[in-house]
Amino acid sequence: MQPAITPDVIDHDAAAAFVEKFQDGWRTPDLRKHEALWSDQIVLTQPLLGTLRGRDECRAAFARLFELVPDIHATVHRWSAGDDAIFIEFTLSGTFGGRELAWTAVDRFTLVNGLIAERISYFDSAPLALAMAGRPRGWRRLLGTRFVPRFERYVQDSDA
Repeated sequence: MQPAITPDVIDHDAAAAFVEKFQDGWRTPDLRKHEALWSDQIVLTQPLLGTLRGRDECRAAFARLFELVPDIHATVHRWSAGDDAIFIEFTLSGTFGGRELAWTAVDRFTLVNGLIAERISYFDSAPLALAMAGRPRGWRRLLGTRFVPRFERYVQDSDA
């Protein structure tokens, strides 16, 4: 069990600065720019990849993603911030199997000392998985990255 974190209080200026760093990190698939935003105890949760804990797991997952979709990039549509969270709506797109692949997501970020301690990504993974499955030209790359989708739920049973 991870120790409780004390999230940063997010004001408009801090949120705007973080969103700019997020946009910069997603202009091109540059792992170093992403890692620069992560705390050492980072936890990322998203469809298909499940929950990743720590810099090593996150680094390995991002490296596989960047190998799978080498030109992946994001376009931010809008963002907002609350007392202790930042929400960013964006579209990820790139080439897979010889054709463009794109999906829209909303990420919720919790920062500690200005770095991502937790990110939960919300998007419907079914259309993405079906699009990838329907592109045989991309299957070799998919297998080469050893990508194994993880289908876990966001909300745990109360009995767990």
